[in-house]
Amino acid sequence: MTPEPGRLDRLLDAVASAVMALAGAMMVVLILIFSWLVYGRYVLNATPTWVEQVSLLLVVWIAFLGAAVGIRRQSHLAVDFIRDALPAPLRMACVVFTIVTLGLFGAIMAWQGYVMWERTVQREIPLLGISEGWRAIPVSLSGVLTAVFCLDELRRLLTGRKGV
Repeated sequence: MTPEPGRLDRLLDAVASAVMALAGAMMVVLILIFSWLVYGRYVLNATPTWVEQVSLLLVVWIAFLGAAVGIRRQSHLAVDFIRDALPAPLRMACVVFTIVTLGLFGAIMAWQGYVMWERTVQREIPLLGISEGWRAIPVSLSGVLTAVFCLDELRRLLTGRKGV
């Protein structure tokens, strides 16, 4: 029997849901602009040149936001049959090691995403006229979310709010 989720659990679940809704909305925009590309190219005979750059930007946002939510929802692909075959103490050690490693990776992503943003904020994305830094923001945001979600996962694991 698992205890009722606390306020922090509900808050982080709400954050994950909001991030996933944003990524979903971006996916809809991506589909719409590709539809416009096909219509423009084959019906109007005038290819909109900005679609490629916008779609690249959207794919980066969708991928990084979705990856962070995957940490919270534990929906990433995992090979866990070896871990599950281990005795309980070793299984717990593997789980803790995985969570800590992912959390550190998220923190490094957040930091390096910021460094990338600093180095690219002055450049423009061709055809869009907006800062190249917009491509680095989702790296940092995903890193922060990954680190926070991993810290919460570790908290839940170590306080017995989650079974291994």
